[in-house]
Amino acid sequence: MNPADVEIKVIAAADRDALKSLYRQAGWWQERDQAPGGDSWLDRLVAGSFCFVGAFAGGKMVGMGRAVSDGASDAYIQDVTVLKEFRGLGIGAGIIEKIVGFLRERRIGWIGLVAEPGTQAFYRRLGFSVLEGYAPMLLKERED
Repeated sequence: MNPADVEIKVIAAADRDALKSLYRQAGWWQERDQAPGGDSWLDRLVAGSFCFVGAFAGGKMVGMGRAVSDGASDAYIQDVTVLKEFRGLGIGAGIIEKIVGFLRERRIGWIGLVAEPGTQAFYRRLGFSVLEGYAPMLLKERED
């Protein structure tokens, strides 16, 4: 596959099955994500993101990434992934560059993300650095 054949663009909607495939391959899809009432939450995930980027090869969605933001000052990049058979072609970097460009065009100056273990070198090559002295935190699920 020639990376030039991959189109990376900001989108407002995405195919639910394509999103599920990307989330599954990334290891982020949980059975609880298949909530009663269908998969309409996937539509809200895309529409509710400040910026949602899809990567397409031959019309097939092969990668994605998104940013959540207040649209004024800060943004967090999330859910960047590429289907395994398309990795190593620069698609992930292209997704990040598209998101960062979108955010900078809107004068958002603080752009952060939480890098999964083993991905720090990838993000460093794209200009990100570790926030020394800070630790990502997650609210623990409570058993009621």
